[in-house]
Formats: sequence, structure tokens, C-alpha cells
Amino acid sequence: MNNNLLKDNETLDDLQLKGLCIIQKKDAFRFGVDAVLLANFARVKRGARVIDLCSGTGIVPFILSGKTQAGKIIGIEIQKDMVEMSIRTVKFNNMENIIEFVNRDLKDLNYLKSIPKADVVTVNPPYKLKGSGIINSKEKNAIARHEICCELEDVIRAAKTVLRDNGKFYMIHRPDRMADIICTMRQHGIEPKFIRMVQPSVNKAPNMLLIEGQNNGGRFLKWGVPVYIRELDGSYSKEIDEIYGR
Repeated sequence: MNNNLLKDNETLDDLQLKGLCIIQKKDAFRFGVDAVLLANFARVKRGARVIDLCSGTGIVPFILSGKTQAGKIIGIEIQKDMVEMSIRTVKFNNMENIIEFVNRDLKDLNYLKSIPKADVVTVNPPYKLKGSGIINSKEKNAIARHEICCELEDVIRAAKTVLRDNGKFYMIHRPDRMADIICTMRQHGIEPKFIRMVQPSVNKAPNMLLIEGQNNGGRFLKWGVPVYIRELDGSYSKEIDEIYGR
């Protein structure tokens, strides 16, 4: 592989999806099941314009590019080195005509207002409130998990800014933030439309939630069946195996 595309502290990981691979750092934030669930949850029509906020390694755009017929996917990420790495992943997969990454702060509303509106916005944001829990000693991991560079309202405000009228918003978050999520979405004119809870197994409480919103949508909320990660015997559920293409 071209030395300019993969560095010593990085790995090239096979996504098991149409031959796509992703570059990740060995000792920094690496994508998990939450990003995979989010990409599978989002409904993206043929030719749609997608913006992925808090894009990190770029995993959501790459999965969406393999599972949908999106016309253009833009990842917005505040960490410059993550964007640089994601751009190299784009080059490795020869997807320059579909995926683009930009190094921007989603709180920069002037920038967000200057770009074309999106049909779909996806986001896997930092879950933990600033000042809560133990902050990871590695700054990049802390930024990915704690509301250090942006808070929930910043994320939803950014989504509102870039979404076209009736555009769709998809987010994965934590159940303990659900009241904040729903109230903040409605406050900014993104109406909650559909929720699925994610449970580690059938007999355990949810530890993630998937939520769909619609920009300027009518008030009507549906609940989907829960997503179970594992069966009682510890094996992965049929749905998870299908999502991962196993």
C-alpha cells in the first residue's frame, strides 16, 4: 500500500462491505457498534445528499456509501488529524466522487449556512455530559465521548441549519439523555418521529437509543421493536449478524 495512505500508528480494517476498508489509529478512538447501528438505521434515498456530523474516523459515511445509493456524503469533523486520515481512506477506496470530509466546527453556523442543504443528517455525538464521569487521558478519545467541543444542543442546532425542509435527522445516543434529546429537537423544529432502543441482550436494560427526526415535521412519534445485540446464550442476534453481513 502507498506509504502516503497508511502511517505507522494506523491500521487498515476491512469493513466486510463491498470491499471497503477504513484507516484507523491504533491507540486513539476506533469505531464501535453504535456507528454501525446508526448507519444501518438511517434511511437514505437514491441520489440523496447526506451530511454526517461529528464524523470521527468517517465510518458512517463509508458504511452509507456501501449500503445506499446516496449521491453525496459529507463528513464534518473538528479534529484535523481525523479528517486527514478520513481523506486518505476516501483515496484508498477510490470514492472521491461520493464522499468528502471537511475540518470544521459544527458550531460555525456561518459555514453551515453557506453549504447546500442536506436531505439527511446523521450524527453519533459525544454522549457524556461535560464534567461527568472519568475523562479519558487521551484528548481525542475524550472529545469523542464527552461534550467537550460540542453539546447536544450544538449538534441539533447544526442539524437544523443544514437540513432542507422535511429532511431527516438520525442520531444514536444514550437512553438517560432521552428527555433532553426530545425536548431539544422539538425546541429547534426537528420533530421526533421514530425511536428504537438498543439492548445488550433481551434481559438487559437499553444502553443506546436510535432516533429519527424530521425537519418541520408534524407531531407523531412511533416506537420500533428493540435492537438486541446478543442472545441469552451470548451469541450475536440475527439482526446484528445481518447488519454486519455475516
